[in-house]
Amino acid sequence: MSSDITVGVLSLHSSKESKAILNAADALGYDTEWLRAENTSIGIEDGEVTLEPDVDIVVNRLLLSKEEQPAEALGLATMLDRMVPMLNTPTTTMTAIHKFASGTALAEAGVPVPDAFMALSADTLNANRDRFADEVVYKTAIGTHGGGTWKLDTDDQINPMVGSRQAFLQELIEHDEKRHHDLRIYVVGEQVVGAMNRYAAEGEWRTNVALGGEVEDATENLPEEVITMAKRAADVIGLDYAGVDIVQGEDGYYVLEVNPTAGFRGLYKATGRSPAPHIAALAIERAGGDVERERVRELTANLDDSRPACMPKKQKVQAGEPLIIGYIEEVVVMGTTGQKSVLAKSDTGATRTSIDARLAADIGTGPIKDIVKIKSGSVKKGKSRPVVDVVVGIGGRQHTVTASVEDRSHMEYPLLLGRDILGDYHVDVRKQADEDEPAAIGADATLEE
Repeated sequence: MSSDITVGVLSLHSSKESKAILNAADALGYDTEWLRAENTSIGIEDGEVTLEPDVDIVVNRLLLSKEEQPAEALGLATMLDRMVPMLNTPTTTMTAIHKFASGTALAEAGVPVPDAFMALSADTLNANRDRFADEVVYKTAIGTHGGGTWKLDTDDQINPMVGSRQAFLQELIEHDEKRHHDLRIYVVGEQVVGAMNRYAAEGEWRTNVALGGEVEDATENLPEEVITMAKRAADVIGLDYAGVDIVQGEDGYYVLEVNPTAGFRGLYKATGRSPAPHIAALAIERAGGDVERERVRELTANLDDSRPACMPKKQKVQAGEPLIIGYIEEVVVMGTTGQKSVLAKSDTGATRTSIDARLAADIGTGPIKDIVKIKSGSVKKGKSRPVVDVVVGIGGRQHTVTASVEDRSHMEYPLLLGRDILGDYHVDVRKQADEDEPAAIGADATLEE
């Protein structure tokens, strides 16, 4: 089957979801293009605007929530949205990724959401802690995969900002005291294409699959009230496709978040259904094409996230320099009550970042999430240490990691950066932020990744 319609997916990262949508559109008989740094350009000549590659509709898969400053990516999406039709437009996506903005939009439309409070001053924010029960959720307005979210049960003072991101308080809603869980419902167009129960991992209260949450199929057992609520939430935010997170409280259901770039793997694991063919079909129909509904249903049985035929070739010379971090680096470490600039040591042999207990207390890293065994040096059996969430800022980028807490008072640096952060960088062992000149090293020293 051939068609004059070309479906484009805008995604500057190599996600399995983007691949699955492109492969589904291809399987439905339509041409595809992956809009990436290697192949995308826009020209203005004699008043005429052109886009390369030429597409008839764009499926927006930009992960704005992972950007430190999402304005550049948002501007790119806005520009493309003015040129061709787009699923999940930049305006609606921005509303969705800002959790308080989406909460206000839903509340104004009469969709039940948890009580929440945001203030621009610390005094006002802390003065309103008594609006909530002893346990309260404290989260950044923009975050992903459960990062930037804490459950607090103390009266510690908190800040209206975590790093450069606005933070707020939200009511903690639980129905099952034994194990925290919620629902994720996938809405595409006006159809619920799948749903799953998500259960928090042991020692965790967040249900995100990225944090080890377990899933089970809930598609056939959804109450009509929940189906209507999920569709209504996506419609209010204005998203063409979304993962809607809903939690049950003692007095009913509440919408927690409306995710414009919800992952597919958890749903496929739980239900054996992929949302990708439904999203591809919606894009094709919006562009004026036709699809066979039976073929769409057939394709949902396979999550094809293999390399798409349209994936552009990597450029031999990439724009910009590789991200390099020093052996000793000045970083900003952030918690619920404050932040500090400290010198940190890079250790590519450490799986997990670790933080000094006193520093953790000073910045308010939140409640202990778990007790884990950490193997170190000559200690074969490992030592048991508590772990907490901490945000580490490096050169304008932020990383939310689960760090181990230990007494580092006898060590020179209060923070050790492990591979949970260093995986995004090259480590230059000659670069030390506490020295004026690069450290002298042997001839066999190299850059470590």
